[in-house]
Amino acid sequence: MSHKSDPNSGDLSDEQPDVVVVEGVDEEVVENNRRLFNGWQFWLFAAMAVAYSSFHLISLNIFPMETWSYRIVHIAGALILGYGLYAGSNFAKSEHEESPVALKWISYALLLPALYSLLQVFMMQQTLAGGAMRIDPTIESWHYGYPLMLTTAAAIVLSWVYRQVRHRFNPADLVLMVCALASAGYLLVAFNTNMRMSTGTSFAPVGISWAAVAGSLLILELTRRVAGLALVVISVVFLLYVFAGPYLPGFLGYPGLSINRFFSQVYTDTGILGPTTAVSSTYIILFIIFAAFLQASKVGDYFVNFAFAAAGRARGGPAKVSIFASGLMGMINGTSAGNVVSTGSLTIPLMKKLATQGVAPGPLKPLRLPVGRSCRPSWVPVPLSWRKLPVSRIPRLRLPRLFPPFFTSCRSTAWSTLKRPAKACAACAKTRSPSSAS
Repeated sequence: MSHKSDPNSGDLSDEQPDVVVVEGVDEEVVENNRRLFNGWQFWLFAAMAVAYSSFHLISLNIFPMETWSYRIVHIAGALILGYGLYAGSNFAKSEHEESPVALKWISYALLLPALYSLLQVFMMQQTLAGGAMRIDPTIESWHYGYPLMLTTAAAIVLSWVYRQVRHRFNPADLVLMVCALASAGYLLVAFNTNMRMSTGTSFAPVGISWAAVAGSLLILELTRRVAGLALVVISVVFLLYVFAGPYLPGFLGYPGLSINRFFSQVYTDTGILGPTTAVSSTYIILFIIFAAFLQASKVGDYFVNFAFAAAGRARGGPAKVSIFASGLMGMINGTSAGNVVSTGSLTIPLMKKLATQGVAPGPLKPLRLPVGRSCRPSWVPVPLSWRKLPVSRIPRLRLPRLFPPFFTSCRSTAWSTLKRPAKACAACAKTRSPSSAS
């Protein structure tokens, strides 16, 4: 924010300007383990991000892909960008605190088996294109599976101890990016043949299991870097339950599954490629792109300033600004998930910076969702009873539904503010002129 208030000050109207414009709402928060590139590395990853976004826009609107293949590419692209942008350990404060050069050369040495696994993917694709029904299990294990698994595990461990300054790239993460390509490449080759029908059975090729294990490790490690250990621990507990079933007593026990049979089905639409990835690769990715456009074009500043003018001076101003901004954004995107993705990055930091002390913005966030749903545009699916009506009447029918959630959300926000020690919204109070304050 461009203006900050002293919490100990009494009258905020003294020596304040007549008009204060909220700025910096669109500024992106940089995580502690996120790299900040410059020069050619910046432009390289910027081009990769543009290509990744363009792939989704083109695939969803112009040239559709096969469902599993599309989701595999979606995950592989996210892994490549994630390992390029997020480090596995804390950054060194200066070049003198960087890790020894030996770790750098070990990382580059790990590139050899990773590239060898990727080369085997191309060779197996040529074998299948020549008329073969399956790949020799010896080749899948010794020439693809073992090099890929060992390289992935070694590079993950190496990334935990390899430290560099923030603007430099880690060679161990380059190895993980190649491993992501090798894992996704084999799955694309296998799932576009008859071998796809054998997933989850004892007849599944062992190569699918090797690719799934490596891909699962890569996803868990990137999750740790981006979201912390909580999700990783929960996932590991459920993975262990799969193989600990025969040893558990009572209703917790079950016969269990073999490693090959289980992991051959992990990378299918009953596992990683299931509903979560389906929503992520079709809806969420589009709203993330839209939110990035809003941040770059500073549209978020306009929405928040307009919401400030309408609701900023009221009790619990920041939360009501969030509710009002949700309604404005709901007129555009039409879904609760898209509303959270696009406006959450704007309004949650706003409440953190300006909200009342002792009131967390998290509980206030669900109050704004009914408002966003009520402001959905006319192209959003409507009830069956409305489908024979003219399009011009639909907004008039939806308008009465807007007031109850808006009123209840604002009242709930005001009551929450009254229950806890609160201070005035600094930026809202600054909008009052000295004459009106007196």
